[in-house]
Amino acid sequence: MPTYNGGRLIEKSIEAINKQAELKSRKIVIDSGSTDSTVSILRKEAEFEVYEIEKKDFEHGKTRNLGVKLLNTDFVIFVTQDAILADENSLKELITFFEQDNSLAVVYGRQLPHSNASPIAQFARTFNYASESHIRGKEDIANYGIKTCYNSNSFAAYRVDIFNELGGFPESIIFGEDMYFAAKAILSGYKVGYCANAMAYHSHNYSLWEDFKRYFDIGVFHKKEDWIREKFNSLGGEGVKYFKAEIVYMFEKHGFMEVIKSFIRNGVKYLAFQLGIHYTKLPFFIVRNFALNKNYWKI
Repeated sequence: MPTYNGGRLIEKSIEAINKQAELKSRKIVIDSGSTDSTVSILRKEAEFEVYEIEKKDFEHGKTRNLGVKLLNTDFVIFVTQDAILADENSLKELITFFEQDNSLAVVYGRQLPHSNASPIAQFARTFNYASESHIRGKEDIANYGIKTCYNSNSFAAYRVDIFNELGGFPESIIFGEDMYFAAKAILSGYKVGYCANAMAYHSHNYSLWEDFKRYFDIGVFHKKEDWIREKFNSLGGEGVKYFKAEIVYMFEKHGFMEVIKSFIRNGVKYLAFQLGIHYTKLPFFIVRNFALNKNYWKI
């Protein structure tokens, strides 16, 4: 678990982890310079091993690679500090899912919206995390495109021998280390699993500016890793499908005003994504200001 200023949710996250069905495991936290009580709360938990790095040294890929090395186990489960495991079998379900196929490199779990999730956040979880499990490989690209390599490190397990064979995550990546690995695994002949029975509460009520910065980073990611778009088909079709489904959802469940908000927010996301795709044409100070992950743009 990478942590940084976990706030009130960190205690709920720890409590849910401690209630999990017995697994032979280690629990490692890598904190990147929290200025609140996160580290002191974690150090009170005897079963948690807490490692501290400086904030400037955090990288989505590098920090998680360090966690894998520190664990030295057959499997590693990544959980973000704001993902609250939904029941006592969440981790066990994730690990036992690997028994279905020896070629599974990674299995990610189902994310449910927090109780205070906005309509936008509720829809995102409904659309991206179905109630039925699946396994996808190279043969599924024609049908599912970019969704074939969907993966989320907010709640996902990796088979460590395959993880190491494929070189783990890129040490420096602005966003999407989970999708990067899943895409690489699928193109190498391995598979990605989705376990709907392994559940965690995880959602964000992003402001418009936060969504802008997030989608700017996503655009930069897909520009730098354009081989993913090339091998898994264009992102356009999936984006349109998501937008249409969101409009219908908002109209049916929340009314016309939420439809208007959805149009505005999706317009902001699209603009940010396109700016990210074309970031090389922007001045550096603008790129760094637009980025959510500013650590990536080290001066």
